[in-house]
Amino acid sequence: MIQSILIEGLIYGIMVLGVFMTFRVLNFCDMTVDGSFPLGACVFAACLIHGIAPLPALLIAFALGLLAGSVTSLIYTYLHIPDLLAGILNMTMLYSINLRILSNRANVSYLKLHTTFSGITEFMEAKFPAVSSDWGIVLFLLITVFIIKGLMDLFFHTDFGITMGALGANEQMVVSQGVNPQLVRGIGICLGNGMAALAGAFASMYNGFADVGSGTGVVVSGLASLMLGEFLLRSNKISIQTLRVLLGSILYRALMFLGRSYGYKIGLTSNDLKLITGLLIILCLAVTNTSFLSFIKEHAARTAPSENYTGSKPIHCCGKKED
Repeated sequence: MIQSILIEGLIYGIMVLGVFMTFRVLNFCDMTVDGSFPLGACVFAACLIHGIAPLPALLIAFALGLLAGSVTSLIYTYLHIPDLLAGILNMTMLYSINLRILSNRANVSYLKLHTTFSGITEFMEAKFPAVSSDWGIVLFLLITVFIIKGLMDLFFHTDFGITMGALGANEQMVVSQGVNPQLVRGIGICLGNGMAALAGAFASMYNGFADVGSGTGVVVSGLASLMLGEFLLRSNKISIQTLRVLLGSILYRALMFLGRSYGYKIGLTSNDLKLITGLLIILCLAVTNTSFLSFIKEHAARTAPSENYTGSKPIHCCGKKED
């Protein structure tokens, strides 16, 4: 159970890092992720079928994700179509492209294909038969994901990364510095979709098949993971922000696992998982909303007794002792 949660959380955490870059850093509502995620899976499967090794196949999937992001950026920049609609249009077109990549098949099985995860499984069974092979995959993903996180942290400490962060907060300031905001935004969108495609390739390896419909609702789950992470940790440091993205992804997958495993006790089925995701997002938005928190504090101040005697000095509702 724990291994599955960690594996899914780390795999989808790569995608959530991409969502963080577009939605939080650039303030760009990019729905392309729902298309670029299965794009990575389909490209990876096509590469394996044609005899390409898993590592180059992962890099090709990442490159095609960059290309998908560039299309959204071009639609938004040069056709002046709103960001949300540009992403939806590209996502819709990518569905047909993904079918083409899989030779008009809806899914492809990896049963007879060698992948990185199957190689790790064989190694663990041969060298460490007493240990579950999933722990080997967890270790591999931990190393991979934290390398990606480290590179992302370094990127946002460069001048270009700082400019990208400033673009999402104040575009006019970036323009006044003589920087082309379209170029900066375009690179950020490309990187976000590249990471989504890479996550899709890893997810297909873990699931054992590539499916053109695997991206349905991915961006929504990414937003839910992002908000759960923000609920866990609050910081302006980029290293903490990327860390909480990964923690939020793992927590989200744990909640979904609990919903699938024990939801039947309260009448929930797998068909209700999207409902749970939506409710989680609404709850996170409500809790992090400033006015909502102020209302809770005011209500607590009105209803709580002014003094609670636990000793010689009174303790007020704010928790401070009188001198």
